[in-house]
Amino acid sequence: AAARMEEEEEEGGGGRGAAGSPAASARFVRCLYAVGFLDLFGVSMVVPLMNLHIKSLGASHTVAGIIGSLYGVMQLFSSTFVGCWSDVVGRRYSLLACILLSALGYFLLGNSTTVFLFAISRVPVGIFKHTLSISKALLSDLVSERDRPLVMGRFNAASSVGFILGPVVGGYLAEFEGGFYQTSFICASIFLLNGGLVWMLPWSEENPSNRDHYQDKGTKNFSAKSNHDLHLKSANSRAVTNSSFFQSPWIQVAAVLKKIKGIACSNLWDVLLVRFLMSVAILLYYSNFTLALEERFGVKPLFSGYLMSYSSALGVLAGCLLGPITGLYQHNTYRLLLHSSTFTCTLILLYTSALSMWMVILSSTFLAFSTTIGRTCIIDLELAVGGNEASGTLLGVGQSVTSVGRIIAPLLSGIAQEFSPCGPPSLAVGLALVAIVIMNANKQKYRSHGSVKLKDQ
Repeated sequence: AAARMEEEEEEGGGGRGAAGSPAASARFVRCLYAVGFLDLFGVSMVVPLMNLHIKSLGASHTVAGIIGSLYGVMQLFSSTFVGCWSDVVGRRYSLLACILLSALGYFLLGNSTTVFLFAISRVPVGIFKHTLSISKALLSDLVSERDRPLVMGRFNAASSVGFILGPVVGGYLAEFEGGFYQTSFICASIFLLNGGLVWMLPWSEENPSNRDHYQDKGTKNFSAKSNHDLHLKSANSRAVTNSSFFQSPWIQVAAVLKKIKGIACSNLWDVLLVRFLMSVAILLYYSNFTLALEERFGVKPLFSGYLMSYSSALGVLAGCLLGPITGLYQHNTYRLLLHSSTFTCTLILLYTSALSMWMVILSSTFLAFSTTIGRTCIIDLELAVGGNEASGTLLGVGQSVTSVGRIIAPLLSGIAQEFSPCGPPSLAVGLALVAIVIMNANKQKYRSHGSVKLKDQ
């Protein structure tokens, strides 16, 4: 009762209103699943058509590559700052700003009749297309630590469904005259629809203290009293940051830099290094997948495409099964991440040494599960070790680390492929082994699961 009174006092003092019911919190989470689905559905309609469009405007392969690289560089540097900014000003305003500015980028893309306009249209998207990261930070604010892997897995699954359906719709629309422009406008409209959905969300439920109230139907009822002090501290911080959007930009910049300094001075380097190594390993596996299958087994690109779609569908299923799997591991994220990473390493090794397509199909089937589980677990481990108060910053830094991997992986793949079609996946096995060794060397810290916080906090 005393804890409940403290929550009510903080909510009243922060101007956030009364705490919502468990059903309202669950509705909020389901709405965020819809946001993730619509986001990747709209993006995946346009992205596969962009290279064809820029070439139709007269751009060379080099110019197209430079524009694509600039987009990646903008994502690399902006993800940390935008994630940290969401910690400072609150999730609602930062998420709305990112959605609307991304819509502007896709609207400009729909008007790109020259290469210069095409490049300009990529700027707002490159800087502000971090809607999924902020949505994940919002989910982290809302649900309990034990529910987090389940909810993150379902969010990834909903987003993946959008990524599977989007290219089909985009490819169909591209068959019509001016199809790319129509597809870009539809994508911009989807982002505007997402902005409206975010605006209408019951934002009184964004209070992190409601993590104790949220219970997913697929999970057991459990007590979160051990996290109560952390929830109250986070609620107090979030109530302050909600009004920060209207503060001076210089104050916001100073707060952002302070949070980034806290990440830089923390001992999260090993978690981020594991994420980097596993990201590069998986990217190396997929980097020459189609070409390697053609050279090794004479398989046509169409079959490779079907196999990758099959793996994506299994990844969606894996996201839905994360709840029972984490239950089997008694919510021990470190152990689950270690086992999934070891399984991923073994499966890539199986693919590298495969003598027939059946072994490739077998490795691809189980790899879809292990990579989906590993991706969710590494995010959960970042948030648990780094603390909940800077979840946006942590997710932004993690996204930057993955972006570095996307820049480096093609270069490593090209060098390794000079020696053998199995060169990139062989290198991936080595990097995954290094990640596993790092996890074993730091297992004592991981087992504490959240007792290590950022030095600033």
